[in-house]
Amino acid sequence: MKPSFAIVGCGKVGTALGVFLNSAGYRPAGFASKSLSSAKRAANIIQSDHFSDVPWEITRNADLVFITTPDGAITDTCDNISRNRGFANNTVVLHCSGALPSTILSTAKKCGAFIGSMHPLQSFASVDYVTNPFKNIIVSTEGESRAVKVAKEIATDLGGTSVTILTEAKTLYHASAVVASNYLVTLLDLAFKLIGEAGIAGQDAFDVLKPLIEGTLSNVEKVGIPEALTGPIVRGDLETVEKHIEEIGLITPELLALYKTFGFYTIDIAKAKGTISESTCKKLKRIFGPPPPADPV
Repeated sequence: MKPSFAIVGCGKVGTALGVFLNSAGYRPAGFASKSLSSAKRAANIIQSDHFSDVPWEITRNADLVFITTPDGAITDTCDNISRNRGFANNTVVLHCSGALPSTILSTAKKCGAFIGSMHPLQSFASVDYVTNPFKNIIVSTEGESRAVKVAKEIATDLGGTSVTILTEAKTLYHASAVVASNYLVTLLDLAFKLIGEAGIAGQDAFDVLKPLIEGTLSNVEKVGIPEALTGPIVRGDLETVEKHIEEIGLITPELLALYKTFGFYTIDIAKAKGTISESTCKKLKRIFGPPPPADPV
């Protein structure tokens, strides 16, 4: 029989987790949220009668507790539950933050609980509880060995694949995810704006660039970063690079700094591929110029 679980924080992630844990055979012990209406809504979706705005009333009866509040509230929520003896002995307590380590749950250990984190590398932008957002994704786990073991089992039961990361490097892990997801949107926005100046805008820009984007991702998967790099930098085509910079500076000067920054850091990837000489690298770096210095703290 699968363990019982409690969800504390009934937003998109918490509710989705509850829905699909229930579908996987885990038994809902209840749902708690700062807003009673949110807890009730999540319970209704899963057809549970147990909900509250007092989390320790729900968590005491659970084998697994997921704290899925906003990041800034995780520590206080855990501390309040611990203070009210809201974790049973041997309970596994997990949070789902990508940025914060499991150690922020340390007060739960005073109740005899095991702590960890389980971060699904997925965007929860919608409230669709029909399609399983955990299927075929990576779930990153860290924490105490018992908690990690349970988190990995949960990831598998949800249809995902798990990896274990270093607790002390959780912030860098999250920064990587931000770059891969959020900054990819920024990069595509730059591409769409530039092609928009060529007369292809809106959905047409996406349709035109989509095969190129997908092909590049496929190449990265097949041959790795340096070998997947194509274009004027990796060819050492100084003239084309200079024309890009000149034209962007004339027509969309607000985009020039970002274009040059991406270009500057692409040079070392081209060098790693071995297609350009040290002399060409130096010329390219002079053309792009060093990225702007960080603002003093």
